[in-house]
Amino acid sequence: MADWSSWIGRAETRADRVDPGHLTRWLATLDRAAADDGAGPQGFHWCLCLPDAPTALLGPDGHPRRDESPVSFLPPLPQPRRMWASSKVEFFAPLRAGQAIERLSRVQAVTEKNGDSGSLVFVDVAHEMRGDGVLAVREVQTLVYRDTPPPGTPLAPPELSEGTFDPSSWAAVLTITPSEPLLFRFSALTFNSHRIHYDLPYATQQEGYRGLVVHGPLTATLLLDLARRELGDNALKSFAFRGISPAICGEALHLAMRAKDGGWELGAFASDGRQVMSASAS
Repeated sequence: MADWSSWIGRAETRADRVDPGHLTRWLATLDRAAADDGAGPQGFHWCLCLPDAPTALLGPDGHPRRDESPVSFLPPLPQPRRMWASSKVEFFAPLRAGQAIERLSRVQAVTEKNGDSGSLVFVDVAHEMRGDGVLAVREVQTLVYRDTPPPGTPLAPPELSEGTFDPSSWAAVLTITPSEPLLFRFSALTFNSHRIHYDLPYATQQEGYRGLVVHGPLTATLLLDLARRELGDNALKSFAFRGISPAICGEALHLAMRAKDGGWELGAFASDGRQVMSASAS
């Protein structure tokens, strides 16, 4: 196993501003109106303080290339496939149009494991975001890097089975079908050029997916929007999610929520009942 310990503690600071037009486009992407008090919705922080590498410095997958230089925030791991595996988010104050934003990010851990699909490297990145100097969001993101699947590996996820999603045990359920325009808009809002979200030949032939992949944070955003529908604007103090299986563009996605242990349990499911994401909130 390679030694990536020198990357632990590496930090960067990014600045941004909550632009009213950007906020309007985020709301339009989710087909929803602005909050009564004009505050930005929870999850909107994912389209602020974004990596802005020039196009010439993108890697084959569309993400910024990583190298050994001091300006490379993330380590140059050899595993080519990258996914946003999970996040733990704390909300302290809503973001509002016009606010100056500063985000301090720090590499918290780099952990290598071996799984059924080969070598896996998990990178935990801690973010702290402030709006006009006031703490707004604290988050720990876990990114996972994987080997390329060997030739002949079945596409992921498996074809839909004859099973069905059972909504009976959930208090609130919303079903949507993520479309190519939705994926495009979310990629644009988050300045995410990862090709698995828009380049079908690349997604299927290079990374081994069965179709275009719905962004993990997009599914998480849809779960946050379900919580808003049930609880009101900016009601959550914490939210954590973990990706379990890829969601595929053009296939029904069932979003579900119920009370549990003094908070809420949330989940996203494919039409055959396969769980795509698990989440919890308080």
